Amino acid sequence: MSDLKTKKHEPVIHITKRADLVWYKAWIIRAVAVLAALIVSAVVIMLLTKENPIQIYASMIEGNFGTERRIWVMLKELAILLCVSLAVTPAFKMRFWNIGAEGQVLVGALGSAACMFYLGDSLPLPAMLILMFIVSVICGIIWGIIPAFFKAIWNTNETLFTLMMNYVAMQLISFFIMVWVPNGSSVMGVINPQTKSGWLPEVFGQKYLLSILFVAVTTIILFIYLKESKQGYEITVVGESENTARYVGINVKKVIIRTMAISGGICGMAGFLLVSGINHTVSANLAGGVGFTAIMVSWLAKFNPIVMVLTSFIIVFLQIGAGEIATSFRLNQSIADIVTGIILFFIIGCEFFVRYKINFRTKEKEEKNA
Repeated sequence: MSDLKTKKHEPVIHITKRADLVWYKAWIIRAVAVLAALIVSAVVIMLLTKENPIQIYASMIEGNFGTERRIWVMLKELAILLCVSLAVTPAFKMRFWNIGAEGQVLVGALGSAACMFYLGDSLPLPAMLILMFIVSVICGIIWGIIPAFFKAIWNTNETLFTLMMNYVAMQLISFFIMVWVPNGSSVMGVINPQTKSGWLPEVFGQKYLLSILFVAVTTIILFIYLKESKQGYEITVVGESENTARYVGINVKKVIIRTMAISGGICGMAGFLLVSGINHTVSANLAGGVGFTAIMVSWLAKFNPIVMVLTSFIIVFLQIGAGEIATSFRLNQSIADIVTGIILFFIIGCEFFVRYKINFRTKEKEEKNA
């Protein structure tokens, strides 16, 4: 009986993980993804609205850069999103899935609003601002430490814990608004509009400049902290493997609690900026979902605070541009959201090709394996 010769067949497509890709090649892949997203969006726009896609994209640019006021509004939105993205980054780098940034921002805002409401103009402006900043940061730290403590001691699920604390923070704000606004409207008006006690002052005639500078300094500090400090190194090691961290003598529980204190503190600072520098009031919807958007910003930037400036800009540009599309062309807001979703889909999806390589079966390989 003759031996049967069997052929080894490889799959047509074989996916392999790339080695470290040269940075410029990674950005070429991302640029191609953005170009492809714009082309697909243009086709969708023409099919659904019969509008000229070039005019649609021009309106997005106009919405962000059309006037000086629009530029400052865009920079303000970018600063807040970047600030919250910076906040979630240390925790996410440690593989602590902090979904509670929204709540941490809200309790920080509540701390600032309470100072403004109860102290009024009883303190000089510099003292009031310093007190508000400290109270907001402490509130954010407390809100961050609570789930970290339970995670470190009892290994609770941090995703559900932090998510539920968002709703607790929202209800806390609703409760205090009912106390502060006895007429039952459940809407907190502008706090101290006459005296402007607790308001960040304008610099060079710009309302948002100090808030933007706060976030710029925080970005640099966090970048140095994560890249150069011993604590930043410990965060990286714990994120890679808690067992390895324990083996090299790192106190994992301490790192978890300390890192979440940092995340919560930065979120608290974002709440301070929203109340003191931007809105001058507080509400349950003050954060506007920025805590969840910040997760995408941080992930796209690979937890690099400097790169987050770019990813934050992309998200803010798309959000403002989508609103401008709906307004200028009197379109349904859904069309603007579709364009934004397509572009984000391509941006996020291209990371697969940055990390992995697709290999196709060739005729030579088949003959070799025959």
